[in-house]
Amino acid sequence: MTAPFATIDDVQTRLAEVDYVCGRGLATVIFLALKLGRPIFLEGEAGVGKTEVAKAIAALLGRRLIRLQCYEGLDASSAVYEWNYAAQMMEIRLAEATGQADRDAIAADVFAEKHLIARPLLEAMQPQEGGPPVLLIDELDRADEPFEAFLLEALSDFQVTIPEIGVVKAPAPPVVVITSNRTREVHDALRRRCLYHWVDYPDFDREMTILAAKAPEASETLSREVAAFIRRLRDEDLFKSPGVAETLDWARALVALDAVALDPQTISDTLGALLKYQDDIARIQGSEATKILDEAREDLAGRSTEAKGRA
Repeated sequence: MTAPFATIDDVQTRLAEVDYVCGRGLATVIFLALKLGRPIFLEGEAGVGKTEVAKAIAALLGRRLIRLQCYEGLDASSAVYEWNYAAQMMEIRLAEATGQADRDAIAADVFAEKHLIARPLLEAMQPQEGGPPVLLIDELDRADEPFEAFLLEALSDFQVTIPEIGVVKAPAPPVVVITSNRTREVHDALRRRCLYHWVDYPDFDREMTILAAKAPEASETLSREVAAFIRRLRDEDLFKSPGVAETLDWARALVALDAVALDPQTISDTLGALLKYQDDIARIQGSEATKILDEAREDLAGRSTEAKGRA
């Protein structure tokens, strides 16, 4: 596969055009995956932007995004195809009404492709307008190991078998992005077929860039305080630290309340946009929020001093 990017820097620049702020490590993986035709395997905490990688690639390449959301109990038939049973019954009843007795002909009509409902994996193997699609296999760690084994086979040759029809092989491999929140370990056999990247929480500067791109309505002063506060908050012993999605939700909530800067009361009032577990909210409310805000402002003051020193 010919890479649509000239360099790794080109990946970062062009992804920024579709509002995805990409670090160099991830940009390298994307560049190589597109050039070598390898799947991308992304691990990281929930809310750090793994799913957005696939969306950004699809938007940038002008390709269709096909998403397979994994869950416990997902099996091959649910991910590949199913038959339209109502339409099949109509075919059988029509054959009975017309007196058709040829069983082979009836079977051919019943299992014709017009009655086949394509699910994400089969859709990704079919020709698509604009080129091979981007196949997002989201939260693979939620699926069971037997499905993971099936997926390994399907991605090896980019083909699936439908017993009534035969083998369906992709004319060109889709761009595959697999994500995992690491609620369980994904097998090494699948990892080896992919280019791997751990998507971590962004540093202060990248989170500021993300806020500017995704929540431009927030002032620079408010965005700086939000980014600094969340950076300190992630150092706390929380059940679930806020991801980038929560950062954006919180910034938008603060703008909706006409906040121009953070204060302890506003933080306590809006923690539900930032933290999703009551134990975490109870831990941060009150004096703890004030302490974290003071530390965040000290960090910002230090950054300002460093910037002036460099100037």
